[in-house]
Amino acid sequence: MQISSTEFRKRAQKVKLLLMDVDGVLTDGRIYYVPAPRGGFIETKTFHSRDGLGIRIAHESGLKSGVLSGRRSPVVEHRIKELGIHFARQGVLEKLEPYESILREARLPDSAVCYMGDDLVDLPILKRAGLAVGVSDGHPLLRRHVHYVTRQPGGLGAVRETIELILAAQGKLSAVLEHYLR
Repeated sequence: MQISSTEFRKRAQKVKLLLMDVDGVLTDGRIYYVPAPRGGFIETKTFHSRDGLGIRIAHESGLKSGVLSGRRSPVVEHRIKELGIHFARQGVLEKLEPYESILREARLPDSAVCYMGDDLVDLPILKRAGLAVGVSDGHPLLRRHVHYVTRQPGGLGAVRETIELILAAQGKLSAVLEHYLR
């Protein structure tokens, strides 16, 4: 369900909240288990610094952010705090109710949300969000239900790409770039 650039711009102009899945969107989807010194394992993931800067730029430009993750992870909790992400729900395989909870808390309609997903569990929200974005390496079925598919894969700049497109549509990207070009 790819849409025209004009329709994308109209939808992106309304966005006030960027919600994202974690594994496969903020990360490349791989989960690493490293042996712990006293037995057991430590879970680790890889986040891209450009996505992190993109989230900070989004916040400075007036957007709120949030994550909905099917898994619970201390590494993700740390990244959420580090980036100042406003809304977080972990350990939610069924994401629709937590999504609705975030909307109530943020006092926003579906049309003000950009949701980024990569897999089937994200479909219920992608079908409702005002701007639905799938990552380039996401499940093929998502392409039929999103407004935009990123050029960058999940965990490797897809979030930053989406943020820059939203800010461009809202007329805010030029100011961000000017700040760094000084």
